[in-house]
Amino acid sequence: MKISARNQIKGKITSVTKGATTGHVHIDIGNGTIVHASITNEAIDDLALKVGDDAIAVIKSSDVMIAV
Repeated sequence: MKISARNQIKGKITSVTKGATTGHVHIDIGNGTIVHASITNEAIDDLALKVGDDAIAVIKSSDVMIAV
């Protein structure tokens, strides 16, 4: 599969937790850094995500906001 997003970070899934409609997937991208993604339970099932799988975090965003 080709994708236009250039921010792609490879890692391993360390956690998959389903909620009522949305699940949370944690990907270890190395050096103790974990990327967290909130995706639908349907997407988790369609991708058959499970702990230990290789995965790619694809980040496509028009802006990043930080507040303190």
